[in-house]
Amino acid sequence: MAETIAEANTGTTPVREGYEVDLGRLTAWMEANVEGFAGPLTIEQFKGGQSNPTYKLTTPGAKYVLRRKPPGELLKGAHAVEREAKVMTGLGKAGFPVPKVYGICTDDDVIGTWFFVMDMVEGRIFWDATFPEVSREERPAYFDAMNKVMADLHKVDYEAVGLGDYGKPGNYFARQIGRWSKQYLADEEAGRYEDMDRLVAWLPENIPAGDETTVVHGDMRCDNMIFHPTEPRVLAVLDWELSTLGHPLADFAYHAMMYHMPPDIVAGLEGADLRALNIPSEDEYVAAYCERMGRESIPNWNFYIAFQFFRLAAIFHGIKGRVIRGTAANAQARERAEAFPRLARLAAEAMERCS
Repeated sequence: MAETIAEANTGTTPVREGYEVDLGRLTAWMEANVEGFAGPLTIEQFKGGQSNPTYKLTTPGAKYVLRRKPPGELLKGAHAVEREAKVMTGLGKAGFPVPKVYGICTDDDVIGTWFFVMDMVEGRIFWDATFPEVSREERPAYFDAMNKVMADLHKVDYEAVGLGDYGKPGNYFARQIGRWSKQYLADEEAGRYEDMDRLVAWLPENIPAGDETTVVHGDMRCDNMIFHPTEPRVLAVLDWELSTLGHPLADFAYHAMMYHMPPDIVAGLEGADLRALNIPSEDEYVAAYCERMGRESIPNWNFYIAFQFFRLAAIFHGIKGRVIRGTAANAQARERAEAFPRLARLAAEAMERCS
């Protein structure tokens, strides 16, 4: 019997071959950089975190999480764990729900690659976007909690929390389309696809007018949030490796893309009976975000969906390249690589709806 996405990503395993950590050197670094640290230290590897290997560190008195760059040859600019640490540190100052970051290590001699250490936040992660573990009556509150977190992120004064240099304000779509197009085209081992080539040509010519800048997460799904053990409240948002300064509507569209996403690829609602599940419709969800942000509506919605399916397809294309090169950190990386053509097709179909 095949394991579920939750089973494949929840919990820990012994550290996998090729991702070992020198416990002596790590312990010495923790003693010097983590306030209140006291060993002995044990280490396990989380099943999830297919891009940046993630570890659970346990001492008699505390639990921590370590995120590192994967070993091996990396594409330039990828796996920037130092950016994850910086954005979480800044957002923590604003009271946004993120784990506390203790320190970043940019010395390859400690464990072989750059890494950072943060608090381990205990709570619930929902891998299925229909929230089957929650009662029908409670479900709207969980969706509202996600909606609120998105709006709260986009309201953060990024200059005030030291993130003014976290990205280049303005022209977000042009820069992102250029970035992911370049990464897609550069990874020759992963191959070329007609749908992606069409999108690379079409997207930069159809960017909506208007520009705004906020901190954007870039991968805001229900399974990148830790919820309170019993309440419809988000305690921490995880996996900031794709974050930058960008357009809030792009970020929200990626999150709301769950309404179009097949659930076997990543957490999605495609095919679900929303009324029976008591889940707000896409229109209702967009309206709730607009109300929180003081917007009347979001024009050009289909462009944003097309852009985000393209972007996710480019990310999965990168995973496919890492599988081919043998540097993918997650046991499910091969399944994501195989899903890439379907995402490229979904992106192309969204593009066609715009015409």
